[in-house]
Amino acid sequence: MTGTYIFLIFVVLLVVILIKKCIIIIPQSETKIIERLGQYSATLDAGIHFIIPFIDVAKQVVFCNNGRFYVTDTIDLREQVMDFAKQNVITKDNVQTEINALLYFQIVDPFKSAYEINNLPNAIEKLTQTTLRNIIGEMELDETLTSRDTINTKLRAVLDDATNKWGVKVNRVELQDITPPESVLQAMEKQMQAERNKRATVLTSEGLKAAAILKSEGEKTALINQAEAAKQAAILNAEAAKESAILNAEGEAQARMRKAEAEAISIQKVAEAVGQSSNPANYLLAQNYIQMMQNLASGEQTKTVYLPYEATNILGSLGGIKELFKNDK
Repeated sequence: MTGTYIFLIFVVLLVVILIKKCIIIIPQSETKIIERLGQYSATLDAGIHFIIPFIDVAKQVVFCNNGRFYVTDTIDLREQVMDFAKQNVITKDNVQTEINALLYFQIVDPFKSAYEINNLPNAIEKLTQTTLRNIIGEMELDETLTSRDTINTKLRAVLDDATNKWGVKVNRVELQDITPPESVLQAMEKQMQAERNKRATVLTSEGLKAAAILKSEGEKTALINQAEAAKQAAILNAEAAKESAILNAEGEAQARMRKAEAEAISIQKVAEAVGQSSNPANYLLAQNYIQMMQNLASGEQTKTVYLPYEATNILGSLGGIKELFKNDK
């Protein structure tokens, strides 16, 4: 009885092992390549599948995770990233630099990835390195440093075309670091400093030029303002002189008119005093003559006096004045 129990237990365990070997559960976004007696049999998608134990075997493939290669029978269909180690490349102008790249790819055909290439991650890495050397070799250092998008686009196009036969889709390529030699970095730093100094000098000269232009324009404006002020002053002075001359002329004219009016009134008074018997003009003339003689007599120097030709008229005027005084008495 004891041997029978042991045999039954062995049979049960064998059945359980066989059932377990017959059933394969594939997680989502993964697949397995099944070979039957060494030949391709089927590609198992996500879900539960039944196979023939010891006859159907999952194919072993090489994958890479965090830079380490490993062997597995499960193919991951999700997008994967490969971080390549830094590699030395030479630019078109013979400058050696280090570049670190990231590659994002996805397996779209598990059959091709398993049978068209041996060690798929290593093949992708080597292809990426050689392609990157070729692309950088066609560009100068300055272009390399400023054209990352161009490098990424060219590299992705070449890799995608080359890996298509391997059942791989390259989605994008990113350059992490581009590190030129230390001597080149120092030269670039000096060049950048020289460019900054040049821009500073240009800006300073432009500022001085602008200041000189503003100064000259200010001086020009000041001279124009001074000329305008002098012009306005001259105009105002001329107008003031004109007004003064007009006022003086009007004053003299009014004075002469007043004097003439006074003389006219005086003559009228004299005419009323002497009456019709004597000429008032002779009276005024004789009076002025007497005043002139008094002025001559009061002087210290001897002066020559010329009497008018008609002196008898003056004497007659004096006689008329005498008669006037007699009549007044």
